[in-house]
Amino acid sequence: MIEIGIKTIGFFIAVFSFSMLINSPKKYLIWAGISGAAAGFIYMICMEAGWNAVISSFWSALAAGLISHIFARALKAPVTIFLIGGILPTVPGNGIYQIMNYVLQNDRSMASFYLTQTLEIAGAIALAIFLMDTLFKVVRKGEWKQDSLRYIQKGERKEEEKW
Repeated sequence: MIEIGIKTIGFFIAVFSFSMLINSPKKYLIWAGISGAAAGFIYMICMEAGWNAVISSFWSALAAGLISHIFARALKAPVTIFLIGGILPTVPGNGIYQIMNYVLQNDRSMASFYLTQTLEIAGAIALAIFLMDTLFKVVRKGEWKQDSLRYIQKGERKEEEKW
């Protein structure tokens, strides 16, 4: 369990640093790091439970989507600031490396295996993000509504802005 805690701290540092690298606003760096650390923690817990990488990535991306939407609404910021960092621990970078490694070694069966697994993981991440976005759009009956990069209260729009 200590190993999972150390890796979670590593995920936080990695996502925090990556968010700095892509010039995220400084006031959201810690929150993006928390999003990535939580998603990485969920991924590791799922892997420890014996689930495969595709299912673990799905649950991790689902958690990242949920956390990102909660942070976006609480901090009145775009979801993508937290979502990009949140899915970073589950992106199949090793799978992409292994594909190229086995292609260069002319081992087609292993390259096919890693290609299939990488595409499955990417699809699981995309599906989880889509499901969480859809859930928040369906449930979005509250007082606040996102309008581009800022939040407005319902009825605040001017009449000439409506179509």
